[in-house]
Amino acid sequence: MFAKLMPQENRFFDYFEALADEGVRISRELEAMLRDFDDLQQRTFNIETIEKRGDRITRDTIDLLHKTFITPIDRDSIHRLITRMDDILDLSEDVAQSVVLYDVQATTSEACKLASLCVASCEHVRQAAGLLRNMGNAESILTICAEIDKLESEADHVMRSAIARLFRDETDVKNLIKLRAIYELLETITDAAEDVANLIEGIVVENA
Repeated sequence: MFAKLMPQENRFFDYFEALADEGVRISRELEAMLRDFDDLQQRTFNIETIEKRGDRITRDTIDLLHKTFITPIDRDSIHRLITRMDDILDLSEDVAQSVVLYDVQATTSEACKLASLCVASCEHVRQAAGLLRNMGNAESILTICAEIDKLESEADHVMRSAIARLFRDETDVKNLIKLRAIYELLETITDAAEDVANLIEGIVVENA
């Protein structure tokens, strides 16, 4: 009871929303990179720039956590949520860098589909993060989190089908290895979004 009467630092929710915004930006840039497959170096630079902004938000959040006596939600939940959200940006950068480093020569419909699912997942994370400061939004937040879970399941199905087609149709072994790595990295972005959704669900259950 005493803790509830103490002043709380609510900037954490601002940071969640800011990092979720960057997640949407980086996923859209990645989708454009894989869809248009033009100026890959510039696209990669844009993605790296967004990822660095995300790192700053994450550091600022953790710095604030160390300075704050009373937090609006569990301290460990804040740390795990902001770092897992940052993982989405890190993984997105990994995809972009891998496309360049592996010298992938062309996009595929499966890569584009996975990228679009990454965008949808990040957009849903942004919606959930925007509602998190008010636990009166619990039902809406849980609905959004359930949609993120569905997107991850769809991405897993797309990845498995894509890899199966690679082994069936791709005759260039090097290209098979490159594309498989890209597909798997893209799917891990939706895994990270699902992890964020699970963390948010836990926060809602504890605080609603």
